[in-house]
Amino acid sequence: MKIAVMGYGTVGSGVVEVIETHRDVIAKRIGGESLELQYILDLRDFPDDPHSDKFTKDFNDILNDPEIKVVAEAMGGVNPAFDFTMKLLKAGKAVVTSNKELVAQKGLELLKAAEEGNTNYLFEASVGGGIPIIRPMAQCLAGNNIEGVAGILNGTTNFILTKMIEEDMSFETALKLAQDNGYAEKDPTADVEGHDACRKVCILASLAFGKHVYPNQVATEGISNISLEDVSYISSVNGVIKLLGQIKYIDENRIAAFVSPAVVYNGSQLASVRDVFNAILVRGDAVGDVCFYGRGAGKLPTASAVVADMVDCAKHVDRRKIFGWGEGEEDYVVDYKSTIEMPFYVRAKMSENQVKTIFHNVKFLSRKGQPSDEVAFITDCMTENKLMKKLENAEVLNIIKVTNY
Repeated sequence: MKIAVMGYGTVGSGVVEVIETHRDVIAKRIGGESLELQYILDLRDFPDDPHSDKFTKDFNDILNDPEIKVVAEAMGGVNPAFDFTMKLLKAGKAVVTSNKELVAQKGLELLKAAEEGNTNYLFEASVGGGIPIIRPMAQCLAGNNIEGVAGILNGTTNFILTKMIEEDMSFETALKLAQDNGYAEKDPTADVEGHDACRKVCILASLAFGKHVYPNQVATEGISNISLEDVSYISSVNGVIKLLGQIKYIDENRIAAFVSPAVVYNGSQLASVRDVFNAILVRGDAVGDVCFYGRGAGKLPTASAVVADMVDCAKHVDRRKIFGWGEGEEDYVVDYKSTIEMPFYVRAKMSENQVKTIFHNVKFLSRKGQPSDEVAFITDCMTENKLMKKLENAEVLNIIKVTNY
């Protein structure tokens, strides 16, 4: 079967490598027919590449070739990836992608185009890289009502927090190390401010509950305000700080979805996830908690998931898989700050007596070198709006959600 790859960066070149090195295994899995690379679309020149004869700079070469049945989109970004993908789907060609930004923003439109073209649009690699999560949620957990999802969805931030927790490294030093190791971009905003995790939350929420969730509906907070003081206080109660994407079912017309730092206690499966690894915990009413763990990014792990989708599409040529979600609604994602109750970690310039006059039931924390005018504590369950009302006259240094996963 003739295939094409759009984009020859880290992921695209990985896709080509996996197809080449696993040719025989792939052929067995699609009934003896191998995936034959016909085109690689990229505006750059790769004269010394062993596949130099496959390169084209003209998208129409792929679009107008009737032999091309499956295309991997590894371009990244929304444009021109959206335009190219839409045209391919309408032409009846299956498209697979690792492009979380595109799926989060335009997934609904592209799924509709796939339906109209009687073909498939698959994106296993868009959340969690090589970790299988999209297909398990859509198929293996289909007999459950999903009650919630919590995920460590960004390897860069998890690496930074691991260094802060285990090596007493400052945020700035850990970020520089992540950049030196190639985990973080020169501009790390998308990672450290939670935007990358937000896009993945949108995809998971859309899939879990059947209505499209857009990035602007997901409240997002990053890790740049996390300090070693916070790490120390939370370790005193056997907890760690993780950047979590969380989705909570309220009723069939409402969910909550947000990205933020969160206190995770050491008994949780999420607490032990270190360095650049990701983990996604799904809570179903029948199955309970299931956790998916692995490398959330990287050339070959991500390419592994892309190629798996290509194999799936090759098995379903001219047949649509029942897969996707429907239209979203403006009020579908609620303001979690006024609806979801949870405990909170608070660090502030206050005395314990002042805290006791404001809160009925708190757990005080301590750390080495704690200043006499600084207090840290964990509240009982309440909404964030109620918490902020109680603290409106206090000098608050930091607030972190406490998760129950």
